[in-house]
Amino acid sequence: MEQFTKLFGKLLVLVYHCFDRIVIQGYLSGLSRPEYVVHFFRQLVGVPMLSAEVLSQRTNDYQNWVQAYATNRHLPIQWAEKGVRKEDYVLPWLRRMVKHNRYGVYFIFKSMEQGPTFRISVPKYPTRDPNHRILTPQRSRFTHYYFYIRDEVLGPMVMRVASFLPFQATYYLNGHSFIEQELKRRKIGFRKNDNAFLAVDEVGALQAAADRLSPEIIRQRLDYWTLVLGPKFSLRERRHGHLSRFYAIAQVEYCRNFIFKRNFPIHKLFERSCELGLWRLTADKISHVFGVHLNRRLKGKLNTVIEQIEHGHHVFRAYWKHAFLKQYEKFSTFLRNELCSNNLRDFGLRKNLDHLDPVRKTFGAITDRFAGFQAQWLNVHVDFALLQRIALPITVGTVRYPGIKIHDPRMIRLLEVLLHCGNHLGGWSARQIHQAVLTTFHLSEKTYRLNQLRYDLRKLKGHGLLQRERSRYAYRLSIKGVQVALLFLFFHKRLCGPLAYSRFHHPPNPAHRPASKLEAAYHRADHAIQQIVDLLAAA
Repeated sequence: MEQFTKLFGKLLVLVYHCFDRIVIQGYLSGLSRPEYVVHFFRQLVGVPMLSAEVLSQRTNDYQNWVQAYATNRHLPIQWAEKGVRKEDYVLPWLRRMVKHNRYGVYFIFKSMEQGPTFRISVPKYPTRDPNHRILTPQRSRFTHYYFYIRDEVLGPMVMRVASFLPFQATYYLNGHSFIEQELKRRKIGFRKNDNAFLAVDEVGALQAAADRLSPEIIRQRLDYWTLVLGPKFSLRERRHGHLSRFYAIAQVEYCRNFIFKRNFPIHKLFERSCELGLWRLTADKISHVFGVHLNRRLKGKLNTVIEQIEHGHHVFRAYWKHAFLKQYEKFSTFLRNELCSNNLRDFGLRKNLDHLDPVRKTFGAITDRFAGFQAQWLNVHVDFALLQRIALPITVGTVRYPGIKIHDPRMIRLLEVLLHCGNHLGGWSARQIHQAVLTTFHLSEKTYRLNQLRYDLRKLKGHGLLQRERSRYAYRLSIKGVQVALLFLFFHKRLCGPLAYSRFHHPPNPAHRPASKLEAAYHRADHAIQQIVDLLAAA
């Protein structure tokens, strides 16, 4: 990350990292297992035989309480409509709470969703206890309540409570909301747009507020709202039934935000990062970013894609197991690198809320390495001296290798195929490379024979751009080869390609130049390209 900030230090105005989204599951320990439920109802409540009616009674009591809670406090309670984003729908009520500086519940949604429940069945064979029933965990659809809360410490948050035993609760937190409350409490001025800070009076205070988010603070606030909004149990039931909430991290998103002084560089930087990321973020580099060694026993995804499913624009993603790194620009204002995980066991981390600090350290190191890789990719200067040397013949020992010319279509096609991610895993044989070139560019074997390919591979190997995979006759690009291949391909795709398919089918005649800015620009571009070609031309 230091390389990234040094590279774009003059363009950056603010850099910080924090938890963006945290989803926490709350389990009621005294009712999480069937034997606990049987003990609770038969020993504490005094119900001799469990039945669906007995379990449903607790559900009805809680649903009636929620309805009365909403009525007494004049809170809107509605069924969630399909296709409507809940956060956008409740935004007017949240703005009203902020305007009047009030805290508490401001909206309740009801939704029919899948959740953990228990199924009661009669034993197949009679037992000594006629009241014995079999209690089996299952998942079914029933009513869930979404409580939208504005908390004094955590800011806006959502608490989802299942209305059926074991009354599982889910909490949706946002780290930026906690930072906002911390800065307000310390009377530090800032400017915030959605879930990103664009300016702050004290930069150090912003990062310090992000680091203050601790398991103790989260647990204290979750315990409070669970007591207020969760199902009600008597003091005797809580004591003798050992009812308590156990909090586990179900999903976490950790982000690094780069706020630029101007909007223009953000899109260009993101566009360039996507191009280089698809070419250079290979399987071994993805594993290196996530801090593990690549092996064949890896389960889950391992690829890079560009998607358009969030924020209305493109998102670059690098998948690894059940986690992924994503980068996107938002509101043409800031660039964000974000690590998302739905299973902390992939990183060797525990899901208990008490282990939030190890999650912060591990995810911070991963996003730091990702930013470092991007800084290396983006810190590229066109070295025409290098291209001049490659265009000249080279002698290694007693063997003389021909030069590699930038305008050779055979070499361009070969380099594009060799940049494929699959080639970097274990290397490709000459026949595999030959077949890939023919398939990719729709060539026949007469047009590009296997001997011609071996001649081109020999040239690449002589110039140090290609390397063999140990003792096997399998080839892949070297580090220098990847850099040269990227330079070759981007030169053709970004510069030669557009000019080749422009309106000029012959060199422009300087004597017939119309008074047009567009024509003048074409002439200047043609003259510059000719100078580059002259410099790169081999004898």
